[in-house]
Amino acid sequence: MNSSPPSRTSRTNHALHLVTPPHVRLTLPLRTALSGAPNRWVVQNPAGGYYDGQSGAQLTWQGGTFTPTGTTAADSFTAATTPAEERQLTVSFRTVHAADGDLVLGRALEAAWQHLTGAPPVGWGTAEPVNLPWSPRQLTDLARDRAPAPTHLIAVGTPGRPAVATHRVTRTTAGVAQDTTLTLGYATPAEVPLDALESLAATLVHEHDLTTMLTTLRNARADLTLPSHLEAPPLPVSFTLGPRDIRAIGLTHARRPPLATKPRQLGDGTDPEAWAALQNLANHLKNGPGAASSAQLPS
Repeated sequence: MNSSPPSRTSRTNHALHLVTPPHVRLTLPLRTALSGAPNRWVVQNPAGGYYDGQSGAQLTWQGGTFTPTGTTAADSFTAATTPAEERQLTVSFRTVHAADGDLVLGRALEAAWQHLTGAPPVGWGTAEPVNLPWSPRQLTDLARDRAPAPTHLIAVGTPGRPAVATHRVTRTTAGVAQDTTLTLGYATPAEVPLDALESLAATLVHEHDLTTMLTTLRNARADLTLPSHLEAPPLPVSFTLGPRDIRAIGLTHARRPPLATKPRQLGDGTDPEAWAALQNLANHLKNGPGAASSAQLPS
């Protein structure tokens, strides 16, 4: 299923309720587009009725819309399982550049993709299915044509190396911000390149004006499609703060997080307590000497 219908409905101020059989799986961009109210993924329950494909809430058609009913999730949503070995690694990061006539957008996304897969993206577009060869120059031209309105894009990899990214370009008081969420699929936990994350962070900081980067890992389908059943939540692996916010917070304060480990890595993607550690770290950074810092977790 592609993600262009949600964009059309938002432009016309309508809600989209996508109704599918239970075997249908969505792409990451489309599922993300359907996550915000009033849009909804509606699944036909084999036992009768309907349920929300993302939360499992049982739904009924009432007053011209699908409405949650009851407080329990549908059995069909909670009963199915995801293959135990498969993993999804997600890298969410923001870069901010001065608004310069020579600025080429998408370079940080390309660098992260190259770093984690050994090759750049193969295609990009503003909706699925993606049909344009990867081109930072064309991406930049489109964003400039749309400015000052934001530009939302999708990038994809090859079937042999499952990867997909959403990319948002916005003008801010600090310059041009690029928010990227790159997700990669792996057949086994051993394939996940956790040891490459520190060098990736260094590359993005030194070469691409990184402000923040959050990486998470979860048990989910390696082909990056999303089923209409309960899946494990993502767990934090690492959080990187760029030099701009470090200067605002103060280096001494940033080096003394309220964690048992030194400020290098939050976890290995297996401990649910890592979310609490991450929130404690974010609160610590926000309450530093430079309290006006913009440090925040990537969305």
